[in-house]
Amino acid sequence: MTLPAPTYDLVMLLDRSETGEEADAARAKIVADAKAAIEAQGELLRHDDWGNRTLTYPIDRKTEAEYHLFQFHSPNVELLSSLDRTLRIVDGVLRFRLIKLKPGVPDAPEMHASALTRTTEARPETEREPATEASEPAAEADADPAGETHAEPDADTAETGIEVEAGESA
Repeated sequence: MTLPAPTYDLVMLLDRSETGEEADAARAKIVADAKAAIEAQGELLRHDDWGNRTLTYPIDRKTEAEYHLFQFHSPNVELLSSLDRTLRIVDGVLRFRLIKLKPGVPDAPEMHASALTRTTEARPETEREPATEASEPAAEADADPAGETHAEPDADTAETGIEVEAGESA
């Protein structure tokens, strides 16, 4: 019984520090060469252009990269060594990663370049009323990872023993 060819992911981060038609053509050539090499010795399942993204940390003093994901089948190990060697020496590739996927791993999510460029909006900070000497200290609110707030009971509620169920008001 023959096993199916393993599935691989190739993620490439291409240098975006240079702009212009020549730099765009150079990046397009890198992508086209990788795609051609995969198609010559394997089966290309998908190519996702994730667009330009800010790097988490600078790489060689560069803060932005163009992301590409290739997913492919290949029984040929020479393809992997060829891609590894080529991508190491080509100028314009900041980082790349070849990963052999285990059987049963779910497909990569559909990510389009437009969905990745999000604008971050500043959230207005919640304003607290200053505690006065005559008033009781305000109850502290804890936030959980889902963003919901859970307030601790007031001292008045704890003393009276009155419990309020969800949806009711006191």
